[in-house]
Amino acid sequence: MNKKLRNIILSVSASLLIITFFVISMLNQQVKMNTGNVTGNTAGNLNNNGLFCERNGVVYFSNLYDNGCLYSMSPDGTNMKKLTTTNVTSINADDHYLYFFLDSYNSGKGIEFAQRTYGIYRCKLDGKESQCLKRGNAITIQLCGNYLYYQNFDNHNTNGTELYKMKIDKSEDQLVADYLVNPASCVDGVIYFHGTKNDHRLYALNTASDTVSTVWDGNVFNPIYQDGYFYYMDVSENYRLCRYSALTNEVEILTKERIDCFNVYQSHIYYQTNSKTEPALKRMNTDGSNVETVADGIFHNINLTSTYAYFTAFDEDIPMYMTPLYGPVNVTTFNAAAQAAFENQK
Repeated sequence: MNKKLRNIILSVSASLLIITFFVISMLNQQVKMNTGNVTGNTAGNLNNNGLFCERNGVVYFSNLYDNGCLYSMSPDGTNMKKLTTTNVTSINADDHYLYFFLDSYNSGKGIEFAQRTYGIYRCKLDGKESQCLKRGNAITIQLCGNYLYYQNFDNHNTNGTELYKMKIDKSEDQLVADYLVNPASCVDGVIYFHGTKNDHRLYALNTASDTVSTVWDGNVFNPIYQDGYFYYMDVSENYRLCRYSALTNEVEILTKERIDCFNVYQSHIYYQTNSKTEPALKRMNTDGSNVETVADGIFHNINLTSTYAYFTAFDEDIPMYMTPLYGPVNVTTFNAAAQAAFENQK
């Protein structure tokens, strides 16, 4: 082989290696899309600030002991890992990524936190390759298939909070509704929400076409759909907790007490009662039976996983409290999260 031919072969080989490298890099950078009607988190968790999200045997949560930074763990509280250095809420997950609202405002002190960073972010499940999808305010975020539906508010909005949707690869970002819509309750590609313009009827938004239809002429607030029932706070009756069956068109009163917030997971409902004399966090079965007091006082941030219920006292981030989701009530502080925060802050 003469020198000229050898140089040509080496040059071609080098070019092929470079092309292969760039092709592989481009493929790795492509966002992996979802198939089917993937939902990012439960409605109950998102209605309580979306501090916990469970998917494929992993719990992702905002560790309030560490300024709300994103952590992951096993459902039993082991295998703690810190994923971000900044406060997160409205956590969503699919099989490939995490999505959340990130805000550095309350994440720490010092010059590195002097400039506020906030917006909708996406990262891999291990916290790597974090990317800002949109800078700005977003209240509740819900993943529906390959779109993030989110409540947007800024000083340019003439109508107040509006509903937008953005494709997870941020190739699309568009207005869906120029009025307040809570996208938290998404089931099989349909978002169920209460009216805010002129009524509190129950509505459905089909995410395949972004068309809205009326489900029920009730007076609902923060509906959660599960197993054929819509659980909701009854606006017309002092925000008592009820459930409505679209199949039978019947309403069941679950408690006559006024409530502030609630969450539903499988067979249990956790809810905060509104009382001037005896406020309490309680739980019941989804049919209203077996009412138990979890803790006396005023609590919020009620987030549920397959294993535990988590909550905090009103107007306080810490301590974070927990109790087994099923079985006897046993309220303790979330010590594993506190210890993990301590280890990461050394």
